[in-house]
Amino acid sequence: MTRTRNNERNDGRNSELRELFLLFTKLGFIAFGGPAAHIAMMRDEVVVRRKWLTEQEFLDLVGATNLIPGPNSTELAIHIGRMRAGWRGLLLAGACFIIPATAIVLVLAMLYARYGETPAGEALLYGISPVIIAIVAHALYGLLGTAIKGAVTAVVGAAALIAYLLGMLGEIPLLLIGAAVVLAAGRARGVFGGFGGANSIAPFGIPVGMAVFQTATAATLSGVGGIFFSFLKIGSVLFGSGYVLLAFLRSEFVGPGMLDEQQLIDAVAIGQFTPGPVFTTATFVGYLLEGVPGAIFATVGIFLPAFVFVAITGPYILRLRNSPTMAGLLDGVNVVSLALMAAVTLQLGRAAVVDAITALLALVALVLLVRFKVNSAWLVLGGAAVGLLAQAVF
Repeated sequence: MTRTRNNERNDGRNSELRELFLLFTKLGFIAFGGPAAHIAMMRDEVVVRRKWLTEQEFLDLVGATNLIPGPNSTELAIHIGRMRAGWRGLLLAGACFIIPATAIVLVLAMLYARYGETPAGEALLYGISPVIIAIVAHALYGLLGTAIKGAVTAVVGAAALIAYLLGMLGEIPLLLIGAAVVLAAGRARGVFGGFGGANSIAPFGIPVGMAVFQTATAATLSGVGGIFFSFLKIGSVLFGSGYVLLAFLRSEFVGPGMLDEQQLIDAVAIGQFTPGPVFTTATFVGYLLEGVPGAIFATVGIFLPAFVFVAITGPYILRLRNSPTMAGLLDGVNVVSLALMAAVTLQLGRAAVVDAITALLALVALVLLVRFKVNSAWLVLGGAAVGLLAQAVF
């Protein structure tokens, strides 16, 4: 009887791992559009379709990724894998989301190094970009009711959206201020009580020690070792969107003369129009500097902190929600995260919807999502096909 139960448990865990492998490998190949779009696709897959998580659980994971450095959508994939299948799920989901994009970027880096120019992807992006805007807008609408829990969170979210669009504050100050305001308002009304204990907030001090360690170490190495520790440093301390990566890369590689400005721009462009994490820009830079070994070490360096931080903070997520103080902070982080996603969507929308064809594509994709619940993967592929067709016809 015990052996039968063990076999059933193992079969169940293997099934969960297989599901994670198939889902995040697929997303690794088709998740265009940056973190906001990736989060929207993951919500569609794990909340709406598979019902692995509730809206609140998913939103808490999104909020938690904003409290640690690193690529948010990759960390969300790692969190989902951990909640679904423990530490093996953590490793599998993250790796499956990262590896397809890494392979694609590596091939493009080889072509770039050989032919001296970035491969054109305008036709694909022309059709895919408006579809991505529709996918994100649909996800934002779905999360709105969960994130906004009253007048305070509504005001905080609106203020964060306006402040970000006007360039008044960056992501991290907005997240901190939003969390503090919601907590303070809740405690004033007696909603949030005392602190939940040191264990509730201990994980978020980890990046400081990590950053001090690797900053000192990176300066003493060169070659693939130097590349690894440079990207380990970036992955350990970088908050915010993938665009913030540009400033770190310029300081780390253009300043010392390892790359020129044009190579840096081309590297970021590759990361933008390939699927999966934008941080696979590291793969491109690593290849330009040290070939395939450089690409591998750069990729491992920039993504390794995400696995470490999620492994350490993951078990605290439910404790955060159950702690009165941290629940208030999470509510603030959640609503500001949603505001930041909305701001990015508006900014990307201006660049993506440029004519009647792209406007129609966005509208059709939104209708298909709302009315017929079409899988976002098919919408992305359909948008790519329309983009190629439009290039051929016009």
